[in-house]
Amino acid sequence: MRGLPEGGNRCRPRGALSSRTAVLDREAPGSPPAGIATSLRLVALVPSHNEESQIAATIESLLAQTRRPDEIIVVCDNCTDRTVEIALGYPVRVMETVGNTSKKAGALNQALDDLLPRLAPADAVLVMDADSVLEAAFLETALQRLARGDVCAVGGTFTGQPGGGLVGMFQRNEYARYARDVGRLKGKVLVLTGTATVFSVAVLTEVARARENGRLPGDSKQVYDVRVLTEDNELTLALLHLGHRIISPMGCRLTTEVMPTWQALAQQRLRWKRGALENLTDYGWTAITRRYWGRQLLSFLGVVVTLAYLSTVAWSFAVDGGLKLHPIWAVVTGIFILERVITVRSRGPAQMALAAVLVVEMAFDIVLQAVQARAFLDSAFRRERRW
Repeated sequence: MRGLPEGGNRCRPRGALSSRTAVLDREAPGSPPAGIATSLRLVALVPSHNEESQIAATIESLLAQTRRPDEIIVVCDNCTDRTVEIALGYPVRVMETVGNTSKKAGALNQALDDLLPRLAPADAVLVMDADSVLEAAFLETALQRLARGDVCAVGGTFTGQPGGGLVGMFQRNEYARYARDVGRLKGKVLVLTGTATVFSVAVLTEVARARENGRLPGDSKQVYDVRVLTEDNELTLALLHLGHRIISPMGCRLTTEVMPTWQALAQQRLRWKRGALENLTDYGWTAITRRYWGRQLLSFLGVVVTLAYLSTVAWSFAVDGGLKLHPIWAVVTGIFILERVITVRSRGPAQMALAAVLVVEMAFDIVLQAVQARAFLDSAFRRERRW
């Protein structure tokens, strides 16, 4: 286990003396109506690494909220492009990390080390990726849920931004199905999304203390475990093990970047899957992790079934010269096609028609299954972890 590198607890502020640097005025347009969590302070953290093409849209979506943040902090981590310059053109505070080698988790820890001591336990922190755009009511909805006191964190429900060609389209369909599932479950989720989640200050402070005294994995006094590949998944497990509840209400909507190439998609999903497996290994078998281990077992069985199916198809063509479909499998296939069509209804008739042609989306599913198989093998043989 390891903590932050030397010097990793410091942040260097940029623009602190500029008139553009802002603690946003609560009485400005876009402030919340009376009675909607107006007594608490809300700070938005936007960790960014070379996000010059996205950062403006992200900041503008925060400024357009029906309940604007009281402060927006863009946390620039080892940026070599124009991210800092563009951010300073808006009423935000820019902080550049110092000596950080722990990527997003390390950058957020540096910002939170500076931020949490000056906030009250009832205040809130939004952690939001710099490639995401919030819908206008996101923060108002999240604060309303936090103000009820029955949850400690409120995550977003995301859909995909335009672009990415065919692979981008597949991801947008996938995200639409995910959003539908969250809606049907009334916001119950297994993981708080890293794209945008609002946390109470009290619970973030509790996590840091729990790591310090050994109640949670991680050997530092900080909120995010810098050892892991999927810091958002690990933080979700931490909150649940501390006895807290989480939710992603449908009013907390956003759009996020899709991976533009098959290679980028495979790298992203390999990190997600490998990280999830290793998070569970860190926490072991507990009352909380049982259902997560169960989902991993189902995922593994899915890989096995997919391999068996493809092998059967290949054998049928090689030996019989064609595909022979048994009536029972024809029925199963029909049910599966119907499910695919219905679950993508929010994307419109064209995507429903495409989903009906099962073989098109099957290519995407096979790629994801192959990535999952790689993640299982890498974890089993303890191969080097890569971001």
